[in-house]
Amino acid sequence: MKGTLVTVLGAAALARAGSITTSEPAVAAIDAAMATTLPEASSSDVKGVAFNRFYQVWLENVDYDLAAKDSNMQWLASQGILLTNYYGTTHPSEPNYCAAAGGDNFGMDNDNFHQIPANVSTVADLLDTKSISWAEYQEAMPYPGFQGYNYSNQVTYADDYVRKHNPLVLYESITNNDTRARQIKNFTQFDSDLANKKLPQWAFITPNMTNDAHDTNITFGAKWERSWISTLLKNSYFMDNTLVLLTFDEDDTYPKGNRVFSVLLGGVIPDNLKGTKDDTFYTHYSSIASVSANWGLPSLGRWDCGANLFEIVANKTGYANYDVDTTNLRMNETYPGPLSIGEYSKFSPIWPIPNTDAKCSAGHGVLDIVKKTYANTTPTYNYTSPYPWDSKANYNTKVTATRMSKSTNTTSSGATGSTTPANAGVAGVVPSSAIAIGSLVALFAYIF
Repeated sequence: MKGTLVTVLGAAALARAGSITTSEPAVAAIDAAMATTLPEASSSDVKGVAFNRFYQVWLENVDYDLAAKDSNMQWLASQGILLTNYYGTTHPSEPNYCAAAGGDNFGMDNDNFHQIPANVSTVADLLDTKSISWAEYQEAMPYPGFQGYNYSNQVTYADDYVRKHNPLVLYESITNNDTRARQIKNFTQFDSDLANKKLPQWAFITPNMTNDAHDTNITFGAKWERSWISTLLKNSYFMDNTLVLLTFDEDDTYPKGNRVFSVLLGGVIPDNLKGTKDDTFYTHYSSIASVSANWGLPSLGRWDCGANLFEIVANKTGYANYDVDTTNLRMNETYPGPLSIGEYSKFSPIWPIPNTDAKCSAGHGVLDIVKKTYANTTPTYNYTSPYPWDSKANYNTKVTATRMSKSTNTTSSGATGSTTPANAGVAGVVPSSAIAIGSLVALFAYIF
C-alpha cells in the first residue's frame, strides 16, 4: 500500500477529513497498547423468531467447485444446509467485508485503507436498537479496537491480521466510539467469552491469513475450519439456538461470477435438514436482512433492504423470497462509487443515498438515524431489489427475478409466480444538494 490516504467526506458532509498512515504501527506502540487496552464484553438474551445467536465465519478466495470437492468442506455441509446459490458482492476482498457490515460496498473495488464516514450506519446500529450484544473476533489482532493496516506474525513476519478482512473497523461510526471499538477482539477473547458464557448474540469471525486459506489453499483452510467449528458443535452453550454461516468472501476466478460455497449450521438446524441443499439466491447482504427479520429490526435502507432472507427466517416470518435468474448476473464487478479506483467499477464522488421509507424485506422499515440523516433525499439505487443493479452504469439490468409463493419459499422445489425484472422501477436520482457535496468530496480523492 502506498503513501498516505485522505479521509473522504460523507454524503451529508458530516465526517471529518484528515490524513492517516497505512503502515503497520511500531511494535513498541502495539506492545504498550496490548498491555493497557481491555476488551469490551457484553451479553444479552433477546429472543428471535428463528435463532437467538448468529455468527458468521469467512474464508478467502476459493471457487465454489473447488471448495465443493474438499472432503472437509463436504463434512461441514453434511452438518447443515448447503447454500448452492450464494454470491459475494464484487472483487477483491475488502468490499465484500464492507458490504457485510454496512449493506453497501460504495463502489469499492480495492483492498486499500478506508475509513467510511461516521454518518454511514452499520448492522451494529440495527442491533443496538434492541440492545442485542455484538462483537467481532479477529484472529491475531494484537489488541481490542486495533485500527492499524495489519499486524504481522512476530516470528515469521508473514501477514497475520489484516484490516481489510475486518468489516466493522472500516466504519468510523464504530471506531470513533471507544466502547464499540473494543468490541472488536481477537480469538483469545472468543475463548474467554465462550468459557465464561458471555458470548454476544451477533458476531463476525475472521481467521488469520494462514487459516482463512488466503495465503495457503482450500485444503489447509477447510481443515482448520472443520477442526475449529467441530469442537463448537459439541458445546451445548454455543449451540443453543445458534445459527452459524460458513462462507467465503469471494471466488478466485473472477470471470466465474462470484458464487461461493456457503453452509448454514448450528443448534437451530433440525436433524432432517442436515445434509440438504438450499438453491435460493443469496448474497452477503442476506445476512443483514436475515438478522433484521429475525429480531424485528429495521433496515439500513441499502442493499440489505431487498435482499433475500435465509429460508430458516423467511419461513418463520412469512416473507416470500425472489428466485433470481443468474444467467446475466455480474457480481464480479460493482456499480460506481466514491471508494472505487477504477478497477472493477467506476469512480463517482457521490456517496450513495439510502432508501428512507421502504418497508424492506425485514418488514420493519428503515433505521431512524438513517431516515433523519437522509431526510428529503432520493435514494441513489432501487435498494428494494434482491440483487444490486444500476441502470446508469448498465449493471445487472438484464437480470430478472420471480417472487416465490410464501408457502413454497424454496427454489429447490420450484418457484411460483410471474417473472418480472426486480429492477423494473427507475433508480432514484441524486438531488442537486448531494451533487454539490459530491463535488466537494472529489477534492479529497484518495492518493496512491
